[in-house]
Amino acid sequence: MTYQGMIFDFNGVLWWDSHLQEQAWREFAEELFGISLTDADMALEVHGRNNKHTLEFLAGTPLDPQQVKQLSDQKERLYRELCLAEGDGFRLSPGAIELLDALRDNGIPRTIATASGEENIMFFIEHLNLESWFDADQILYDDGSRPGKPAPDIYLQSAERLGLLPGECVVVEDSKSGIQAARSAGIGYIIAMLLDEKKLVILNDKVDLVVENLAQIPCGVLFNKSE
Repeated sequence: MTYQGMIFDFNGVLWWDSHLQEQAWREFAEELFGISLTDADMALEVHGRNNKHTLEFLAGTPLDPQQVKQLSDQKERLYRELCLAEGDGFRLSPGAIELLDALRDNGIPRTIATASGEENIMFFIEHLNLESWFDADQILYDDGSRPGKPAPDIYLQSAERLGLLPGECVVVEDSKSGIQAARSAGIGYIIAMLLDEKKLVILNDKVDLVVENLAQIPCGVLFNKSE
């Protein structure tokens, strides 16, 4: 079967920032809550989750929108500083530019569905030149209007924005919650990006393809186009 469009998670897929996210969350959690996050916490409560979920996990109680925004702003400022400190290392993941060029040149609809907030998306657009491949108005991010992953909403809306059915789309994810969201949305083909074999055990979910970088995705086969 061939597919009609592609939806990317962003963090950990198009931008390999898991180490920076973990560093930012660990420092933030220790300083504000006195909590030392474990690797299991990172896998289940941070990666792929929106900030509201992680902050309420840390607080151990529901937070109102103002509290979520204040705490999120503090954590994300720290995270963006870490990104900029990477210098030339702050760039799209291996194989990303070649894959995105192939999708663009072959007219394959594509977008991003991310748990990041608006300020981070604007930051990524500015520093990683995302508008070379994506329509900024079609990118879905965490704006507080929908449940976060593993709920399917963000992938259902992403497919709709591309003018496609979920079953006509390919999704690339790197988190358990993201894969669950894609499956619940009825996405036709799910690709897991795993940089660590141990993470496959943590994900423990069936996917159609496992890759270590975006260069391994068979664009021509999936979309019946020249790569």
